[in-house]
Amino acid sequence: MHVKQLDTPVVVVDLDRVEANIARLQRYLDVHNIANRPHIKTHKIPSIALRQIDAGAVGITCQKVSEAEVMADAGIGDFFIPYNILGRVKLDRLMHLAARVRVSVTADSAYTVHGYAAAASRAGIELPVLVEFDSGTQRCGVQSPQEGAALARLIAESPGLHFGGLMTFPHNAHSDDFVRETKILLQPDGLDVPCVSYGGTPAMWTAHERSEVTEYRAGTYVYGDRAILKSGAMTLDQIALSVICTVVSRPTATRGILDGGSKTFSSDLLGMEGHGLVLEYPEARFYGMSEEHGHVDFGECARRPEIGERVTVIPNHCCPVSNLFDSVVGVRGGEVEETLPVAARGSVQ
Repeated sequence: MHVKQLDTPVVVVDLDRVEANIARLQRYLDVHNIANRPHIKTHKIPSIALRQIDAGAVGITCQKVSEAEVMADAGIGDFFIPYNILGRVKLDRLMHLAARVRVSVTADSAYTVHGYAAAASRAGIELPVLVEFDSGTQRCGVQSPQEGAALARLIAESPGLHFGGLMTFPHNAHSDDFVRETKILLQPDGLDVPCVSYGGTPAMWTAHERSEVTEYRAGTYVYGDRAILKSGAMTLDQIALSVICTVVSRPTATRGILDGGSKTFSSDLLGMEGHGLVLEYPEARFYGMSEEHGHVDFGECARRPEIGERVTVIPNHCCPVSNLFDSVVGVRGGEVEETLPVAARGSVQ
């Protein structure tokens, strides 16, 4: 089947570009002696994760226990879950997972550490725990090297736990300073920092500028999207994921309606105007969405689409788009090669 025969809206992934993107980042990290631990929250597809492992990744990153469970069932054996995992139900699932594969996690509070220690002691497992520090995004993470060192000591002293290092997302010019100061504070305790894990696709080509990094986590690089284009980390001919839609209405001379709305595209703007780049009409403005309708202003375009015409949209943020579909279609040279189930779709627990 040719891609033009696919029903719309449909997520299409260019497999040649996926494989090239995987190989490109792996080569770069290998040259700089940085371990590659790609984040699978972008694609949530075991066969793509296995491609990343086969290319040289030391393991994968999953955001939630449920994602890791899906990937473990597919035969992957080394995981990092950079998330505070709380509550008896999740912790018991984490221990079941850690009993069959290698798992490390993060913490940014004593509360989280105590939960890990209790669960690991019950299960008779030693769990590596990294300390997450805030690199300026005001998400999770300890706020100072002093807090980071105190939490590292608590992890090292807790039964069933092992201090695994430091991590942040995304990294920036100040990340190394935080790591170095934390290391100095831990020297009197004899605590090494075995892993320093940084992440983020937009800054992936500057990873070698961070002297403290030992491991890198990028996710979006495997597909790319409009935000990554804007960042300059990827070029248009490297973007592997697109959404093909059909123009189902032309209510006015300038407005067109696509058959993909908020149940197809992410609402993330990420500092940009509109919800995606329409490749055939780059001057078009994808300005609004309802559930099954994409609202596009074609007023600035020299040519405007007819009803029934198909258009190709690069979404602002590919990760949530993946999570909206049961499967994506893998193509080479415009021909459909395989349908890839998004096996970890909806795995948010």
